[in-house]
Amino acid sequence: MVDRVYNFSPGPATLPVEVLQQASKDVVNFKEMGIGLIEMSHRSKEFMAVTDDAEQLLRELMEIPANYKVLFLQGGASSQFYMIPMNLLGEGKKATYLNTGAWSKKAIKEAKLFGEVDVAFSSEEQTFNRVPKQSEYSVADDSEYLYFVSNNTIYGTQFPEIPVTDKVLISDMSSDILSRKIDVSKFGIIFAGAQKNMGPAGVTIVIIRDDLLEKTPDNTPTMLTYKTHADKGSMFNTPPCFAIYGVGEVLKWLKKQGGVAAIEAINIEKAGILYDCIDSGEYYRGHAEVESRSLMNIPFNLPTPELEAQFIAEAAKVGLNGLKGHRSIGGCRASIYNAFPKEGVEKLVAFMKEFEAANPA
Repeated sequence: MVDRVYNFSPGPATLPVEVLQQASKDVVNFKEMGIGLIEMSHRSKEFMAVTDDAEQLLRELMEIPANYKVLFLQGGASSQFYMIPMNLLGEGKKATYLNTGAWSKKAIKEAKLFGEVDVAFSSEEQTFNRVPKQSEYSVADDSEYLYFVSNNTIYGTQFPEIPVTDKVLISDMSSDILSRKIDVSKFGIIFAGAQKNMGPAGVTIVIIRDDLLEKTPDNTPTMLTYKTHADKGSMFNTPPCFAIYGVGEVLKWLKKQGGVAAIEAINIEKAGILYDCIDSGEYYRGHAEVESRSLMNIPFNLPTPELEAQFIAEAAKVGLNGLKGHRSIGGCRASIYNAFPKEGVEKLVAFMKEFEAANPA
């Protein structure tokens, strides 16, 4: 077997090796049935069990209350940018959004198609280098909900505390779901694309409180109505079977690691190793303000763009892949989701020190 590289990609991201190994078997012969997982009927009792197991594991690991539905949907997290206002807004209604990065900005654009949007905070003028404190914004009295992105992959910021509001709270947790403990009961909707912390690309998880299923306007298309999928257990049409299976396998792995609290401690340790290196001198500079730093995505710069390009190229040669920063801010970025091993962070830090010594500014 070829040695695996350390994959710092922001998504699709690294997966546990044992999950990949199990999937390679199940794609060909699922549970010794003589049929591959991806050729089974989604309505067979065997595959229905796969979906049920994935849902129950997610409920256990996130401590999801009974009055919430778990949906396995298609269309990527980006489809939720319009599904949420389509289901919860309408003419004459308002929602409050916090603009802290590219994904919240896209969500705001979509929401404006369905109702009035109040952008209560924006860090765009500061190149999205921070998230707001609770005291820096207010939610309009007539807002239906408050929407925020918990972690911003491009700019490396993360809400250290969950916003407090008496309105329906909605969060895009695509890049930090299951990475730290949260109280699901504080939210109306949580959604996340799977391809960063939960499994392969292709399925989007939506956790929605039951009462919100009844708010959808009558003229909403059937496939874009949450209740359609809630009533049919995400089986209204053929779901993304392999991606759901992959989520279930990653959740089994996460449970074996000790669950969310255990992985949160590991995530804090991993990020601390890298931030300590960045903060140890002037050669490397982090993008996000310290109080807003992400545990999942860590963008940083070197003294010049030329050194950054050299750094990325030389890192790849020693098995440190996917370190190129997003085109909107350039530089470098290390994405270190749940399944990314601590050893990979330590190897990156050792390389950073060697590179600085060999290439002084």
